[in-house]
Amino acid sequence: MAVKSVEMPFEGPAGDPRHAARATRSAGRKMRSLLLDAASPLFRERGLAGASISDIATAANAFPSQITYYFRTKEALFVECACRDLLYLARRTEQAALTAHTPREYTHALVATVTSTDSVAFFAEALTLTRRRPDLAPLVERTIERLHGEGARAHAAQVARHGWRSLRAPDESSRRFWAAAIGVILEGYAMGRSSDELRGEMLRVLGEQARATPAGETPPLRLVGDQNASTSSDGETSS
Repeated sequence: MAVKSVEMPFEGPAGDPRHAARATRSAGRKMRSLLLDAASPLFRERGLAGASISDIATAANAFPSQITYYFRTKEALFVECACRDLLYLARRTEQAALTAHTPREYTHALVATVTSTDSVAFFAEALTLTRRRPDLAPLVERTIERLHGEGARAHAAQVARHGWRSLRAPDESSRRFWAAAIGVILEGYAMGRSSDELRGEMLRVLGEQARATPAGETPPLRLVGDQNASTSSDGETSS
């Protein structure tokens, strides 16, 4: 019986180094993601001190040395988990707000989503940790910048989509929302408040973020919220 020859892809005498490099990077990204996926629930359940490197490695079906290889320290892994979880929450918050048809529904959708999880409290722990580990601060800074940038973009798009009259500039609205979320939730966790209580307090602090344009009125061409003006052109307060 004749043996069929199997053609192998030509890789050259030493293989394709570019292909090997891409494969290595891809495997590295996958392993980092697996470690983050395993570490995040353990950190949230047990805290930084209660989740050991060996526990995380076991949950990820990895070796403890892989954690130190990709993240150097458990503290660095903790901060990266918290930052990633917050950005995931921001994405879910933005998606939930897409179903809103009025400014009130919009604000309530944002608040309900952000208070339904402990992601903000988790991130607040990472903020505290960076006081003792300034080498971890750049990751937190980049996360906050991205959080505000994407939040401002989403707010501006929603206002433009519905023709609402924004009471603040998009960047100001985004920063105000997340500052309120971190402050209210951190205080609420310390006081043992429920999700409903956190939601009510956030709604009280935020107030209105935008107002609907009256029927028949042309939506404004620009967002209301000039830093140098205390009121808008139609007398609405911009604070």
